[in-house]
Amino acid sequence: MATEGFYHTTVLLHEAVDGLAIRPNGVYVDATFGGGGHSRLILERLNKDGRLIAFDQDADAWRNRPDDDRLIAVTENFRHMRRFLRLHGYNEVDGILADLGVSSFQFDTAERGFSIRYDGPLDMRMDKRGELTAADVLRTYTEPQLHKLFEQYGEVRNSKQLAKHIVEQRGRAKVQTIAGLKGMLAQVVRGNPNKYMAQVFQALRIEVNDELGALKDLLQQAAASLKEGGRLSVISFHSLEDRVVKQYMKRGRWDEANEYEETAPPPLKPVTAKPIEPTEEEVRQNPRARSARLRVAEKNPTY
Repeated sequence: MATEGFYHTTVLLHEAVDGLAIRPNGVYVDATFGGGGHSRLILERLNKDGRLIAFDQDADAWRNRPDDDRLIAVTENFRHMRRFLRLHGYNEVDGILADLGVSSFQFDTAERGFSIRYDGPLDMRMDKRGELTAADVLRTYTEPQLHKLFEQYGEVRNSKQLAKHIVEQRGRAKVQTIAGLKGMLAQVVRGNPNKYMAQVFQALRIEVNDELGALKDLLQQAAASLKEGGRLSVISFHSLEDRVVKQYMKRGRWDEANEYEETAPPPLKPVTAKPIEPTEEEVRQNPRARSARLRVAEKNPTY
């Protein structure tokens, strides 16, 4: 199933943009342009002197690019944000927004291989210029690597059995499609098949795109790029991402800090104690918003 054009229902649209406390003449970053919903609302709140630098490594996303001279579009992963900000003459910005979810368009375009609902190639690359695909991971990773991958990134209950099964089966037949993978894994699925396969797909997608590594790069670069009092708004969609965002915003590190350990003041300070979640009405209109969590932090003046 190929879709025409580019569509996406933006999650926590007003909450994420409100979190930036936008100054009309400020400079802002949308680290994940996607369907362009957050970018459009940011542009609406800027005056003629304001600027928005938007990143998206997926070339398909730019089909939705608004015709606006205040927008600078960068077709790169947000982990390169600081370098491209400097390239365009911005050492500091007033706010940064990142929506870490996969777009509706990506999920619903079968040939991208993100969704269990359609058959298609086992691709899952957000940047089609990348070399590693989900099929490559399944074909080349060792059993211990696959076990770790499915356990950590997918939280798959029988990840060890799953890894062993894949290694045994891949020697008999090459798996290149979603339907082929479903057939291969039918014997080891535990619990709800759709939930199980969604966890497997999540693990593969995170690995193919190094999503957690890129997120850590983004958070560190955001802290370095924000002006004093500048805001960072991040929407995550699973506990692995949310944990990283929470820890960095609170402590400036990924791991749980020892309460007796002396640490330097963190670069950011949370604006809200708890994450902002979508309303019941938003979830009713867009079920994919259900797992979204928004955290907002401000550049620490003492950093």
